Amino acid sequence: MNVEKLSISLPPSLVEFVENYKLNKGCKSRSQVIEEALELLRNRELEAAYREASAEIDNDWDVTVADGLTDETW
Repeated sequence: MNVEKLSISLPPSLVEFVENYKLNKGCKSRSQVIEEALELLRNRELEAAYREASAEIDNDWDVTVADGLTDETW
């Protein structure tokens, strides 16, 4: 896996949280904790995008679906 090294600054309370999470959840490193947190953020953004896209309903689709054809297989 190709990785890049970053340097971040966090307040002491977040550093403590990251360290405690690492110890309690059996993570190998602080980096792994940060990776998990970033994956959660990415997933949240994707979920919001999917929700937004699904809200864009095409009313013409209902007409197309109800065009008189059936999907019955006898």
